[in-house]
Amino acid sequence: MAFVNYVTKNLAIKIVYYGPGLSGKTTNLRYIYYKLDAAYRGDLICLETDTERTIFFDLLPIKAGLIGDFKVHFQLLTVPGQVFYEASRKSVLRGADGIIFVADSQVPLLDANLESFDGLRRNLLENEMDLNQMPLVFQYNKRDLEYLIPVETFNNLLNPHGCPYIESSAINGWGVFETLHEIAKLTVPRVRQKLFPEETKEARERGEEERAIEREIYGKIQAVPPEKKAPEARPPSPPPSEAKRRVRTQEEIERELERLAKEFLDKKTE
Repeated sequence: MAFVNYVTKNLAIKIVYYGPGLSGKTTNLRYIYYKLDAAYRGDLICLETDTERTIFFDLLPIKAGLIGDFKVHFQLLTVPGQVFYEASRKSVLRGADGIIFVADSQVPLLDANLESFDGLRRNLLENEMDLNQMPLVFQYNKRDLEYLIPVETFNNLLNPHGCPYIESSAINGWGVFETLHEIAKLTVPRVRQKLFPEETKEARERGEEERAIEREIYGKIQAVPPEKKAPEARPPSPPPSEAKRRVRTQEEIERELERLAKEFLDKKTE
């Protein structure tokens, strides 16, 4: 739940980047930090090991306009991807308003993505939070590399109920702000609805809410030409509330892995 300070009129929306180790979570935050105008962001706080891997979390506060009389800040955090930091991941997830799952698109890391997503669901349950009710965006990262997991495979195994997803290369900036925009579209209306239900209804009737979110996110990016055009976002229709977000059964996963391995070997022998 968003943190609201009624004295200072500040509202913090907590977004957590979750995914396996080295999938690009911290790279997302660093790109956002360097591309945003300094007037609209705070400090980027990183806790890392000697090998440049996040120990606990990265935190990047971003100013994001107003909801009513409240000044809105996005708090962007990442979790450590290494398996032995399970307690830290659970702690960072506590109180999250939205989640971006950053998947590594390299073929050998499909199992790591599945394991990480299963850990996400488990950690949310331990925090008494329901993944089915959580705003969730998938980012399929490292699409600039070779021998990639097909998007269809990701959607079959991780996202069978059609949450928004973005293809990206965070190190080059493709899809980074598009991902942030998608999670903002999911989280801001929910927070607005809880605080100002009547205002939200009027905004929807005027058709202004989504355009306002887009202005807040993209209006604060420094005017730097992109190195390469990012793939377009392809958010499908939101899943029904009763749909369960889960990975597929073991048998389905094994069939998908066999198909993927065959395609991978065929490419290697061409």
